[in-house]
Amino acid sequence: MNIADKGLLIFLILILGFAPVRSEEGMWIPLLLEKYNIEDMQEKGCRLSAEQIYSINQDCLADAVVIFGRGCTGEVISAEGLVLTNHHCGFSAIQSLSSLDNNFITNGYWAMSREEELPGQDLTVTFLRYIEDVTEKIMEGIDHSMDDEQKELIIQKNMHQLTADGSGGNGSRTIIKSFYYGNEYYLFVYDVFRDIRLVGAPPNSIGNFGSDQDNWMWPRHTGDFSLFRIYADKDNMPADYSPDNIPYKPRKHFEISLNGVHEGDFTMVLGYPGSTEQFLYS
Repeated sequence: MNIADKGLLIFLILILGFAPVRSEEGMWIPLLLEKYNIEDMQEKGCRLSAEQIYSINQDCLADAVVIFGRGCTGEVISAEGLVLTNHHCGFSAIQSLSSLDNNFITNGYWAMSREEELPGQDLTVTFLRYIEDVTEKIMEGIDHSMDDEQKELIIQKNMHQLTADGSGGNGSRTIIKSFYYGNEYYLFVYDVFRDIRLVGAPPNSIGNFGSDQDNWMWPRHTGDFSLFRIYADKDNMPADYSPDNIPYKPRKHFEISLNGVHEGDFTMVLGYPGSTEQFLYS
């Protein structure tokens, strides 16, 4: 799932299979689920609480969803940092590790041991740690008598100060984004891991079967996936590549169910899509 703005963790919620058949959808900021969405979601079949989906107080689903590289969604699927993402999302990393003698794009690649996992070049995996509503702090000092240029100067100054205050140590990143056309501002704090290694990918004939034409069709008949592993230092913190690094132990990981889905099941997707114009008037 590619995104136009990888700084935002937003929900795309699809509710399917009701009689009469209909779907409702929206893109939601996880921080606001408790306030705006969870009651309606539960009425439609969601069996999770808002805290189980996103929380700063306990492990939650959002802890297992990552920004892979510069703009894709990935999911942590093991207690030892294994990440699942699309084949096209891992394509550049797979290509950079290939050679004339070892063409991993054409032939695919599977590491049979940890020693065979290949370090990616300039590849990152980013975890959202928390979101904070900073609207009041951003608007501090603004007077309604000011013109737009004066207001923007104060907003930018306040944003710079807040991101500087929130910047942590090794691997921490803080950004602020405006929502609802500048009426609300949210601060996002991330951990960025830099030692990411290729574990496996199918041949391009499988991973890219149907190419972009099939990418936007459903059902798809392609193996559009690749597997990577996050490595960390001995303290489980982000670090540059080192042979001494160890597999990252995530706060949360997804377990893959083989039970399938049933008609009427509640469905939601947690990830990093692009933008939404949901609240624009027609």
